Amino acid sequence: MRIRFTTIFLALLAALLSAGVLAMSALASTGGAASPSAGSTPTPLTKVHKTALATWFGPGFYGQQTACGQTLTPATVGVANRKLPCGTLVKVSYRGQRLTLPVVDRGPYANGADWDLTAAAAQTLGIEETVHIATSVVGAVPNTPSLGLPPVSPAAVLTGGAVAG
Repeated sequence: MRIRFTTIFLALLAALLSAGVLAMSALASTGGAASPSAGSTPTPLTKVHKTALATWFGPGFYGQQTACGQTLTPATVGVANRKLPCGTLVKVSYRGQRLTLPVVDRGPYANGADWDLTAAAAQTLGIEETVHIATSVVGAVPNTPSLGLPPVSPAAVLTGGAVAG
């Protein structure tokens, strides 16, 4: 009985090792990329929502902290989403206008919308009401307290924000 178990075990081990060697040689011949199995579809790198509903928010929330840690100001350019992590970059398109925005808040929670643009983002895109937009996730940046704020010029930092003139 012991000899039979050993023989079966060794045969099984040999089969597994040879399958592993074949798989490794296949990966080597494709540069390490595995081909999709039959019937599977490749996962796209970006996620597109062709008919996503978007609203916008702003004035009533200025001075308040977003769920991602930023203080909302009139200059904050970003988007809120219920599922995407803070710092996710989303390309938003509306009537020929395109803008890449970081996720800076959670929401929206009204009107059945999928996205909630900051007032500055909505204004830049020409959005004044609830609309349908196209979106795609294009990357991510670190979530920082200044995420979504316009870059500050070195001169503004040196003068404390005062403008000469």
